[in-house]
Amino acid sequence: MRKPAYLAAALALLVLFVPLAPLSRAQDAAGKRGITAEDYFAFEFVGDPRISPDGRLVAYVLTTVDQRQNRRQSNIWLADAEGSRPPRQFTTSPQSSTSPRWSPDGRTLAFLSSRPADGGGGTAATQGSGAGASQSAPTPSTMPAAASTPGAAATQSAAQTAAPAGAPGAIGTATTPGVPSALAVAAASAGADAAPRAQVYALSLDGGEARRVTNLKNGVNGFQWSPDGTRLAVTSRTGPSDAKPPSSDVRHYRNTSYKFNDTGWFDDKRSHLWVVDVGTGGARQITSGEDWNDSDPRWSPDGTRLAFVSDRTGHAFDESRNTDVWVMNADGTGGLTKVSDHEEADSSPRWSPDGKTIAFVGVVRQRDHPKIWLAPAAGGSASRLVVEGLDLIPSNLEWAEGGRALYFETGVRGETHLFRVDVAARKLRQVTQGARAVRGVDMDARSRRMVYAANDFKRLDDLYVAELDGGGERQLTRLNAKLWAQLRLQEVERLTYKGADGWDVDGFLVRPLGWQEGRKYPLVLSIHGGPAAMYGVDWFQEFQVYAAKGWAVFYANPRGSTGYGQKFERGIEGEWGGKDYVDVMNGVEAVLQKHQWIDRDRLGVTGGSYGGYLTNWIVGHTDIFKAAVTLRSVVNFISDEGTRDGAYGHTPDFGGDLFEKFDLYWERSPLKYARRVRTPILILHSDNDQRVPLEQAEQWFRALKHFGAPAEFVIFPRENHNLTRTGEPRHLVESLNWQTFWFERYLDGNARAVPPDAR
Repeated sequence: MRKPAYLAAALALLVLFVPLAPLSRAQDAAGKRGITAEDYFAFEFVGDPRISPDGRLVAYVLTTVDQRQNRRQSNIWLADAEGSRPPRQFTTSPQSSTSPRWSPDGRTLAFLSSRPADGGGGTAATQGSGAGASQSAPTPSTMPAAASTPGAAATQSAAQTAAPAGAPGAIGTATTPGVPSALAVAAASAGADAAPRAQVYALSLDGGEARRVTNLKNGVNGFQWSPDGTRLAVTSRTGPSDAKPPSSDVRHYRNTSYKFNDTGWFDDKRSHLWVVDVGTGGARQITSGEDWNDSDPRWSPDGTRLAFVSDRTGHAFDESRNTDVWVMNADGTGGLTKVSDHEEADSSPRWSPDGKTIAFVGVVRQRDHPKIWLAPAAGGSASRLVVEGLDLIPSNLEWAEGGRALYFETGVRGETHLFRVDVAARKLRQVTQGARAVRGVDMDARSRRMVYAANDFKRLDDLYVAELDGGGERQLTRLNAKLWAQLRLQEVERLTYKGADGWDVDGFLVRPLGWQEGRKYPLVLSIHGGPAAMYGVDWFQEFQVYAAKGWAVFYANPRGSTGYGQKFERGIEGEWGGKDYVDVMNGVEAVLQKHQWIDRDRLGVTGGSYGGYLTNWIVGHTDIFKAAVTLRSVVNFISDEGTRDGAYGHTPDFGGDLFEKFDLYWERSPLKYARRVRTPILILHSDNDQRVPLEQAEQWFRALKHFGAPAEFVIFPRENHNLTRTGEPRHLVESLNWQTFWFERYLDGNARAVPPDAR
């Protein structure tokens, strides 16, 4: 066995262990059991909470899994902010309902659904074919059901967690702004709808039936109420094939960007803005163009203007990242005013309460962390930083307190929390606290309340309401309570150790369920995706399943991870398979030295996306692991760069593109070291993965077999790079069962372990 290069440095590690919570031994309580992969089918996922204008009610989306139909079902629920009565279901259609949005007077909830229409005339609009088109409202046609995906918490997937879309440094992040769409299979059939179309519905709190507000031909992607409640700003897609069905089913492209992992091959449609009259359903398209997408419309406080995001360089589909914030009249008249002023991505426009200023998130240089900027809504002046020295990645930006403060969410050292910026003083303060992940914050200015979802390592998301300063927190939901009562779940402890260059690296350890002094246990190392992502105290079903199988779990945030500042995250530059490898392996050695109950001869490793890359790299550079599972992973940068959706997206990571640094790209490709691999490895991949194409897994499998390594290959049909987050429920569960099968065989030595496809 080759001696790992990191070992000498690891022996001198100074390890600081800081427990997040006391470790709990297995209890003997009757009826308690460890969690299984199949428990996913029973989970309740909460997302998109929205507090009413008077602060009294909270609307949210509750998603469950229909195992028989292999789909997810979402409905909107209402919770009393005072907790005076239990939450109640608000929508009941067999079709999913999502994106609840309160009318300004709080008397109506609008939402998206692909449910059949109510048949009432005068409440829906058809989509016109160009900017300025205004249409009457015929009776809409029936729409089929649509499966909906769980909220943010439900998409977390331990070893396979990838970076959020658009995160700096995210592997394979698409350079195309907006949300492109897959080519419809039935596009060549005139008049045939290829997929359900979500439309806006409105339902009064007084009861009655939901009223369909829109009937845009390609559905609605998102919407926002106008301040006076009479109109909606809507994003929908339109293109030449709406007026004339295509004469051929070939795909014809002129630009570098022509596919996107989440939605597949591009068609000829682009996302644009519409203004819809809530009362009549009359719709007017106010932006157009075939060379860009328009997104995220935001009303000015007086309802006369809209801010939105678009890349109008003409190169949006040729690797441009230069999205900007624009302002236009809400009636579509007049020209556009560019508010932002950076050559990288500017996004998330938010009007100040007085309508004079727009806050937005912007990047100055490629792969820099985004900052929060202020610019005059009238344009013409340079933007300025809200706060100096911000070294976090802000999201979900919102004004509050009459314009005195801006709030945002961010990941920080393995946790996710809400932060507040005092605009006048230009000072930053953390609002929420604790070993948990807080997300989806929504605020009500009048009641000075906010609602958010929060979870930790032992619980999926629940909803909480609190004052804007974080005080007076009250839990509104207790989802999955019956399931939790049946389960024994493990705690997680945090540890800090020294990585390459003496950098501090955060790691996390989970003990096996039923841990006993004096026994030896296997350990599974899990590596997150990205690499611009973050592990921590979030909910990870995989880790609890591993622990229930009797395995310890170790996971870490090596250089490249978010939540530790830009220098740490960009420490990955030129170090794929270098110092990141040392960071991870030093952590493994630190845990082995600290915990003698871990069996050094029964170590496993797994990861997805970038985590899969590093898994592949590890087994080509050390033999200490007895089993490996790699998911949606890169092995050959040479072929990956030309075939994935993000084109040549690794340029900042390697100091140049493929044609400038060809030898380095091959040097850092795990495929080069396939002849060294002796670790039994299971390869899991999806056949529609456009982020890391299937050919990567095929090359890896065949090379390993060619050199005699024990390897098996499993392909998931109909899935993309997001299999373990938003894939078909049965596939998501089966993916986890494949992982445990492999570790049972090689870590537990169970030669009779049965693969999932043979059960």
